[in-house]
This record gives sequence, C-alpha cells and structure tokens, in this order.
Amino acid sequence: MTTYDPPRPWIASYAAGVPADLDPVSGSLVDIVAASARDYPDAVALQFFGRETTYRDLDEQISRAAEGLHTLGVRAGEPVAIVLPNCPQHIVAFYAILRLGAIVVEHNPLYTPRELRTQFEDHGARHAIVWSKVVSTVQAFPKDLPLQSLVSVDITQSMPLGMRLALKLPIAKAREARTALHEKVRGTTSWEHVVGSAPLPDSHPRPKTDDVALLQYTSGTTGTPKGAVLTHRNLLANAAQARSWVPEIVRGDGCVVYAVLPMFHAYGLTLCLTFAMSMGARLVLFPRFDPDMVLDVTKKHPATFLPLVPPIADRLLKAANEKGVSLEGTKVAISGAMALPHELVVPFEAESGGYLVEGYGLSECSPVLMANPVADNRVPGTVGLPLPGTECRVVDPDEPTRDVPAGERGELVVRGPQVFSGYYGKPEETEKVFAGEWFRTGDIVTIDDAGFVRIVDRIKELIITGGFNVAPTEVEGVIRQHPQVADVAVVGIPSDRSGEEVVAAVVLEADVDEVDVEAIREFARGILTPYKVPRRIFVVDELPTSLIGKVLRRQVREKILTLVSID
Repeated sequence: MTTYDPPRPWIASYAAGVPADLDPVSGSLVDIVAASARDYPDAVALQFFGRETTYRDLDEQISRAAEGLHTLGVRAGEPVAIVLPNCPQHIVAFYAILRLGAIVVEHNPLYTPRELRTQFEDHGARHAIVWSKVVSTVQAFPKDLPLQSLVSVDITQSMPLGMRLALKLPIAKAREARTALHEKVRGTTSWEHVVGSAPLPDSHPRPKTDDVALLQYTSGTTGTPKGAVLTHRNLLANAAQARSWVPEIVRGDGCVVYAVLPMFHAYGLTLCLTFAMSMGARLVLFPRFDPDMVLDVTKKHPATFLPLVPPIADRLLKAANEKGVSLEGTKVAISGAMALPHELVVPFEAESGGYLVEGYGLSECSPVLMANPVADNRVPGTVGLPLPGTECRVVDPDEPTRDVPAGERGELVVRGPQVFSGYYGKPEETEKVFAGEWFRTGDIVTIDDAGFVRIVDRIKELIITGGFNVAPTEVEGVIRQHPQVADVAVVGIPSDRSGEEVVAAVVLEADVDEVDVEAIREFARGILTPYKVPRRIFVVDELPTSLIGKVLRRQVREKILTLVSID
C-alpha cells in the first residue's frame, strides 16, 4: 500500500532557522536529565519557593528514588501512579519511574474520590506516589483496588528551611498555610525513605525508545476519560519539535521555564517537564498559579519560555500593571487550550517585549501539534502551523478518507512522531479515532494558503437543529459582544420539534443586576441566521471550567437540562 504524502504549504511560513523535518529520536526520556547533568552539572535545574536543585543533585535523586521504588517492587512495564502538584518530588518521581522501565500515570490531585478511583480502576496500578493531602482518599479505595505500595509526599520538605520553620509557628496564618500544603498520614512509605536509598546500579536495564512511558488521561470533557498510551519516542519527539520551534533559545543554564501549568496535564508535562529538562533549563515550579509569586521570580529570573493559558496571561498582566512590576525579559509565552484574544496579545507583548503566540494540541499527540511562528508573521485567530515532521489533512467528517477542497472547512486529521498508538485497554475506542494511519482530532478547521490553521469547532459539540449544523463558538462569539455579557457557553438540548435546540448560559458583567434575555436574543438575531439564535438563554453565576480554564460544555448542558426540568 502506498503512503499518501499530502502537501505541506506551512513549511514556507516557518520562522528562520526552523527545519521542515527532524531526525528520528533515539534513546529514552531518562537520557534527557542525564545529558543535562553531564553538560550543566552545576546549573540550577529546579527552583521551588527559592530553594534550588542543581542538575547533578537532580540526577542523583532520580537514581536514589529509582532504587527505592525498585525495592518497593516497581518493575519494568507496569503502571505507577503519580498524584502530585507541581513540586520537585514530582520531577524526581517521574524520571525515577521511567528509569526502571515502568510507566508513569499522571493524576489530578484535586480530583474527587470518585474521579480518582475511576482512573485507578482503569489502569490498575499497584504502586502510587501521592501528595499527603490525597493519601486518605487513596487509602479509602475499595478492597478490589489493592496497592502494593503507597508513597506519601510532604511537599513542604522541598521548601527552604526558613519557610519550613515559619510553617510550624503557632499562629493562625502559619497553621492555615500548613494545612493547605500538608496532612499527617499513617500506613505509608515516606518519600524521604524512598530517596534515602543507595543509587540504582548503572547496570540496571534502561527503557527503549518504543517502550510505553506514560498513560495520559484525556480531560474527559466529552465523556469518560481514557488513557492515551504515549511512548518514549512520542514524548522525545514532541520535546525535540518544541526545541526546533524556538531555535533562538539557547540550551543551557541561561534558559528559564516557568511551570505555572499543572504538570499532570499533558500541556504542562511536555513543555515544563520534558522540554525544560532537555534544554538544561532552570524550571521554576509553582504548586498553583499565583500572580504575586510569579512576579517575585520575574524580578530576578524572567521567563525565557512561559507556557500558559489566556486567563493566566490576563491575570499576570493586570497584576504586573497594578504592582508596577515589569514583565520585560519574558521572551516567549505560548498559549493553548482555548482561543487567545488579540486584545490580550498586544498589551502583553508591549509589557514583556517578547512574543505571546497561540498553539494547539491534544493529549493523544504528546500534546503539541502546531503553534504560531515566534516571528512577526504569526496570524492572530489561528493556532499557527504544524510543527516540523507533523502532517495534516482536512477531510470530510463523514468520509474521513476524502480530503475537502483547499480552504474549506473539515475535520483535521494528523500524522507524526508525537501521535499516540491508542487508548489503554480500549481497542474499540482506538479504532474510532483513526482513519488508516491518520488520527482524527475531532476538530473542524480550515487551512489557508500559507498553511495557518484556524479551529472552527469540535465535531462532538456541533449542534444539529432542524438539519442544520450550528457551531457553538460562532454563536458564543456573537453573544459575547453584548455589553451586558461577561461570558457565555452555547450547547444543544433535545427537542421533539428540531432534534436539538440551541440554548445559551450567560454570565453577566459585574455591574449588571438584571438583564432582558430577549434583548440579547434580539441582538444575536441582528448578526446570526435565525436557526443559530439561541431559543432560550439562562443567566448563571459562573461557567464550569477545567483546571486550565476551558469551559466544560458537557457540564453546562447538564446544568441547563436540570433548569429545564425545573421549569
């Protein structure tokens, strides 16, 4: 069978120095830290509340943790759960698991007990490394989820000594901070015991390039979460693609990366954990996003590379202006997960003197597929160009082997070294998302003559009313223009008459007490075709969002269905 090689018009739009393709990767992810420890042993690898860890020390901690985990019974090829916020122990645990040839499974420590249990039921890990605040939740799992070992992590142990002592002071504020960061536990193995081991012998087998490295659970915004199986090759390739996209950023101890995004999320994991370590960068870890904490670091170590989402960029810019702290020196901020407003880009770049560009990816793709050039030819409103070695097509969603005419909208399908091999233990779900060797993203896009990709909507979120397709983002874009609307989410609910009817949930501006929803509908009617205008509008206090700020339309729909049933 011949392989179809589609045209790649985007290559001509690449910034200077960005290659069209990359050499195949080799080795494994554990080589990343080893190489940086060899080349920059005394450079700072991690910074956490001011406490610094060099690459030499990080490499040694990984080796000791690997031996400690091996003693607890962790073996090659088996899943090991990590349930941690951003902290130094997270990085050490990640690479120690991989050093043994085992598989990392990342989890959100803020998940409800039910959400967390569902994932453990799916992957069946017998070993878990867990934040002390979450240990009781894991210990309360049913007996049919037996853990062979449970390692508890007190993240305050990675803080500077002075800060740890301050947390022990008998004052209300210290007790409150201590309670938020740590909880006393019983019946676990302490992290300090694990890293107190002798180093793992160099002779211990290392993972191979095509071994599974990570089970990355999808966000579950459209249904039950599934574990995307990512190999060392997938993640190495994506880190290499990210490095190639910013050739002006020099590898070494002058590079600074801010981990303001959670590293259990695919976006934060790749750009902060693997990319940063491969750059020999100073990775500044923030357990949660706090503008004041970020600005304090910016004064001394401005970010060379700052992965973020629009709400974080907006809050950081406002805080910088309010406190008179300059963002100058922030070279490249890359935004993902949701549309990046141009009205945010202009002032952010003026304040930082660097770039704020939009990118795009999915957990199944390690996750980054494309980004705007870090150059003056980026195109606002698009998610940029496919990364080197990434191939894309736009196809008919109902016939995914057929390309649509150039410039027309269709489903984005992709192929590349960062694309996953399938969902863990779910062959039928895997089969649904592939058309031959092309991964179906589920996103409706257009690609212009220069290769820039514009996301139009998600297939699963399209509303079909009276036989017509309605893109929620289009309707949201119109309603958001109404002066009394702060935010909006548009969904479809069942209708006996039209199959689905378009409805909207709106959040009002802070100074608006009451609103005439018919006036909003009339406003929309002046811009949209009648079948796209929401038949009903519901005023809500807030919209449910994911941890990184993406509106969860499925939950919006469930809320509206509840309100409708009450009516």
